[in-house]
Amino acid sequence: MMETLQSYTTAQNFFRILLGCLLVFTGTGHLSFLHDGYISQVPDWVPLDKSLVVSLSGVVELLLGISLIFLKCYRVAVGWVAAAFFLAIFPGNYAQYANHVDAFGLNTDSARLARLFMHPLLIIWPLWSTGAWSSLMRGKRA
Repeated sequence: MMETLQSYTTAQNFFRILLGCLLVFTGTGHLSFLHDGYISQVPDWVPLDKSLVVSLSGVVELLLGISLIFLKCYRVAVGWVAAAFFLAIFPGNYAQYANHVDAFGLNTDSARLARLFMHPLLIIWPLWSTGAWSSLMRGKRA
């Protein structure tokens, strides 16, 4: 079902498009020049081939990025899906910290730990910039 369009602030639009561009970039990286680095972040307990996981997550990132930029009618739904995706990749970031894996400039435990504490912002970002959270709150007040 198509969502009704709501108004968005300039800041929300800017940060939604920025997040979309970042996801397109990282998705492209997953599928090409950053592929090997991302393999090191896939936890050992994941029951799939690590290269496949990196490729699939790259495709998801590309689709989410493009959707954040262009799918205006489904913006709220895309916001929830993006937030769920960021929640789902948290174990990979934790595995990088727990296993002391150097990648992407995170070459100390303190840098890797700092990223873990920044991860909630990745979940909040799409919820705010797409209006997903405010849409949920409006629904609860109705």
